Amino acid sequence: MKTYVLTLSKSFPRTHARAGEPTEFREKFLKKEKIHTIRANYELWSKRIKEVQAGRAVLSVRQWTGKPYASPQEEIVKLTAADGIGIQRLDIFDLMRPEKVDGRLVDLMDLAHNDGLSFSDWHHWFRGYDLSKPMAIIHFTKFRY
Repeated sequence: MKTYVLTLSKSFPRTHARAGEPTEFREKFLKKEKIHTIRANYELWSKRIKEVQAGRAVLSVRQWTGKPYASPQEEIVKLTAADGIGIQRLDIFDLMRPEKVDGRLVDLMDLAHNDGLSFSDWHHWFRGYDLSKPMAIIHFTKFRY
């Protein structure tokens, strides 16, 4: 069976206003306060999540033990279709107004909160992304917008 790896950041990236500070994503994930993650490359993640939903793959949610890409990863959990894993398409046009998830408007405060971030931290995180391309909301639970 295939395993797809999804790493959660242990600390805010160097391009963020809170660079180096802990994100506490692992803790928020385990307490069900981070119920999804947002990633670039919707098409790639859509294919992967569909394989997990079909029972042909699992999603290994991990975290770096130290510096990203220069330290080992530790697995937090393996998710399968039984966990309710899913994906929705996110189209962002402006980081300051409601955006579209699968064609429906969603409040950015809700999106940030469910991603385990304050709105300010969420805004700083995504301000450098290419917003002309759809992004993927990867759900860890059965929750959907």
